[in-house]
Order: sequence, then C-alpha cells, then structure tokens
Amino acid sequence: MYTVELIELAKSYGDFVAVSELSLGIQPGEIFGLLGPNGAGKTSTIRMMIGITMPDSGEVRLFAEPFRRSHLSRVGYLPEERGLYRGMNVLEHLVFLAELKGVRASEAARRARSWCERLEFTEWLDKRVEELSKGMQQKVQFVGALLHDPEIIVMDEPFSGLDPANAVSLRDALLELKKNGKTILFSTHRMDQVERMCDSICLVHRGTAVLKGELSAIKAQYGRSHVHIEYQGDPAFLQDQSLVASHNDYGNYVEVRLAPGADSQELLRKVLAGARVMRFDVVEPSLEEIFIDVVTKPRAEEAAHA
Repeated sequence: MYTVELIELAKSYGDFVAVSELSLGIQPGEIFGLLGPNGAGKTSTIRMMIGITMPDSGEVRLFAEPFRRSHLSRVGYLPEERGLYRGMNVLEHLVFLAELKGVRASEAARRARSWCERLEFTEWLDKRVEELSKGMQQKVQFVGALLHDPEIIVMDEPFSGLDPANAVSLRDALLELKKNGKTILFSTHRMDQVERMCDSICLVHRGTAVLKGELSAIKAQYGRSHVHIEYQGDPAFLQDQSLVASHNDYGNYVEVRLAPGADSQELLRKVLAGARVMRFDVVEPSLEEIFIDVVTKPRAEEAAHA
C-alpha cells in the first residue's frame, strides 16, 4: 500500500506542459526524492499532490484513498517560496501555524520550543521574522511544517538558503523522523544533497518521469563504471578511448567514466605509467551523472537517426 500515489498526472498552463502523465508511488516510512533541474515540473507535481492546484487529468491518492481535503491534516508542507508573516515574532508565528492544523496553543508552544532548541535557534524566538536571515526563516518554515506531527512530510527545496552546518542539522532531523515512521518527499534540483538519504527516487525532465525506482537498484543497473583519480604527472591516459568514455578534469583530480567493457585495473596501469597516483577509487555513478546519461542518450540516438 502506497502512502502517496500519483497516477498519470498531467498539468498544462496554456501551451506549456508542466507535467505529462506522471506516475509514482511512495511507500510508508521511506524518503522519496523527486529530482530534476529547475523547471522540470517538480513544484507543479507537489502542488497537485496536496490540492493547491487540480490536475488536468490523472489521480492523486493519499493513504490509499482518493485525495480529500481532510487528508491535509496529516501532511506537513514546506514550500519552495517562503510564506511567513514578516511582522510576527517567531514563537507567535509557529504557534499560529500549528493552531491552523488543530494543535492547542500551549502544546504548540511546547513543541516549537523543543524543535527550536534542537535546531539551535531558541535565541530567535522573540525576534520578528523580518529580522531573520533567509536561512533562519527556512528553519522556521521547517519547524512550522512539523508541529502538528504529520505522517507525510513534503519538502520543496528544503535546503535552500542554508549554510552547510544548518543543512546538516535539517538532514539529521529528517533522518530521525524517518526512523520514527514518517514518510518524506523531497523535491530538489541539487541531486547531491539528498542522494545518500533517499530510498527511492523519480527523476523528472520536462514534466516527464525519465527514471524511477529504488535508488540502490537504479545504481546497480549502472554498476561501478566510474573512477575518481587524484594524481601528479602526465594526463595522457585520458586520451585512451579504449579505456575512457568521458571525463571531468579538474587538474590533478579527474572523474573518469570507463568505456564499455574497459577494465579499471588496466586504466590504473595506464595512469601509473606516466603519473604518481594518490587516489584511485572505482565508484558507482552519481545521480547527477545518471540523470545526464538518461537525458542525453535519447537526444544522441535521435541525432544519429536524423
């Protein structure tokens, strides 16, 4: 049984197709990544999922039932755009958001103080929202999405505006929520940010799902076909097309994609023939590399048949 199921959703704005027959399912208690570049249709999909907009066609199911407004009391939502009242102080604002979801004011204040202590911004509780940095406002919205103890947590670009330390704090909080049985949907264009957190993913490009499923299974399909090399010396090995299909060269550090059938040990011997090697790691491709491969391959095939 899926906690969230989207069945052939479609949405257009005039002649622009934002989402095209998109289907996906999210299992209870998993972290699901809705990934893709800016403008891919991620936010449009989320807005249909939680009833902000209606699909032109298709169906949204939450908790194994057709979507109803009453389901939203069990959903926490952090939007991509900040929607805070700038003149309210932080604690009043968090209590207000929780009360909208049916939490008593005293309980809302207790939960808000607890979360703010955990995320280390209790000293800002009496400050007005307009006095906060963008990163601090993002933490306020994050807490506001959780105070009613939702079963589904939907986060659209949750790490936007956060420095590395605060991004780690939110990541750790979300991993703990997962351990407590919450179902979490991320939407982001920064695939590296959530790659290690997600159980399953859907890669979206131009409103269409181009790859989806369990992350471990997707990566297993691609195998360990990438090599990260840190070296000093001659980079001539990069020109051997029998070993190297493509590469990203950063000077004395290079990321190599092996040619089909190439042996990584043969590449190592080739590197050692002209360079001193400090690091040689055979790794799975990153999600970003997989996405680029999935998106560019059809274009290359179309060009070849043109």
